[in-house]
Amino acid sequence: MQTEFLASCISILGNDFVITKEADQYPYLIDWRQRYRGKALAVLLPQTTAEVSSLVQLCALHQVACVPQGGNTGLVLGSVPDQSGQAVVISLKRMNRVLAIDVANNTVTVQAGCLLAQVQAAAIEQHRLLPLSLASEGSCTIGGNLSTNAGGTAVLRYGNTRELCLGLEVVTAQGEIWDGLRGLRKDNTGYDLRDLFIGAEGTLGIITAAVLKLFPQPRAQITAFTALENPDAALGLLKHSQYALGPTLTAFELISDFSLQLVLKHFPQLQHPFGRSYPYYALLEMSDHESESHAIALIEQVLEQAMNDGHATDAVCATSISQSRSLWKLREHISEAQAKEGKNIKHDIAIPVSQIPRFIQVTDTELKRAFPGCQIVCFGHMGDGNLHYNVSAPVGCSDTDFILQQTSINRIVHDHAHQLKGSISAEHGLGMLKRDEIKLYKSDLELSMMRAIKVALDPQNLMNPGKVL
Repeated sequence: MQTEFLASCISILGNDFVITKEADQYPYLIDWRQRYRGKALAVLLPQTTAEVSSLVQLCALHQVACVPQGGNTGLVLGSVPDQSGQAVVISLKRMNRVLAIDVANNTVTVQAGCLLAQVQAAAIEQHRLLPLSLASEGSCTIGGNLSTNAGGTAVLRYGNTRELCLGLEVVTAQGEIWDGLRGLRKDNTGYDLRDLFIGAEGTLGIITAAVLKLFPQPRAQITAFTALENPDAALGLLKHSQYALGPTLTAFELISDFSLQLVLKHFPQLQHPFGRSYPYYALLEMSDHESESHAIALIEQVLEQAMNDGHATDAVCATSISQSRSLWKLREHISEAQAKEGKNIKHDIAIPVSQIPRFIQVTDTELKRAFPGCQIVCFGHMGDGNLHYNVSAPVGCSDTDFILQQTSINRIVHDHAHQLKGSISAEHGLGMLKRDEIKLYKSDLELSMMRAIKVALDPQNLMNPGKVL
């Protein structure tokens, strides 16, 4: 049966795009952090939506599960197969064309395998902005961004990927092609099918193309780095900045001093903005459509007032693109610096913005009591309530021994997030890693409604099985 199935795949794609040798499959089977490796019957690389459709129909006929994959940059094992070796990976990396840009409608239509950076560049060529911005933008794909409802640094101003998407093309679990590539901002004609597939992590169908919103390119983007005494001061600075800057405030990132010290240790070419340490920092960015001088004057007023009010202890404002990039690198390199330091237990949580100082205080205290000497790498998108609250081993404790404490550490972090009406996954999704953990925090009713949708759209349970639910 497998021989017949693979022969049919080759007849659809050609021999070069059906990968069966384990050594050649490796990049598609290993997760981004290289801690888990699945197995696959084959890796399939279609180039057209019609080919995806034919492959899914073939999978349905032969009862073969399929795992959709974009850039494979996820952190929750959502884009890799399990270890049964019975599923196929359908990689969309060859479906990488920008199909159309409608400047007047401020939209771009792209295939799902386009790299995020590629679409950003296409927008810039038309003096437009695709505001989705992630540290992995050079390797993550639009299909993956949509399937996980990716967030990033500009959610405060522009929203998650869901808010940036107007239409989709999807291959259903039955292999049918739904053409919903409509660039409409108003379409009140029944259920919003688009939203079912965004954030579903490939468990309901395979996103093959999308219509995304574009925005006018701002005339100036100004970056500032501020020193803070504590997260309460960060909350005060955020409130003041939102009041003074309104929608021009596009990013507000919180960074603990320990996070910054890791970056400076492992990336010595970067410099400390102040030459001395403070407990916390905030990275702000504003976009202005008037002029650079207007933007600089505004943000300098905000920073001066913040220091007068005691919200900020010190502040620097980038005066060039290179300085701005250097400040952003201090934020963007945190995850990589932490990986260089050793294994860590990651958390991608969402909390109401007003509760972030309380969460940090209470959770820090309990973790340090339960695991003396543990080191907390706290950073993230404070402007939209998303913290990357990671925990590293105490000095002298082996990574292996520390990782054994993951369940207990997760319980403390996730329980506190839940108690504050938060979420255990803000932007990474559930995948395989958190599919059981979520049962502790979602109601039976919520889970049963999710299962009903899954059964209705994928009754054979062949679309990325074992993920999310």
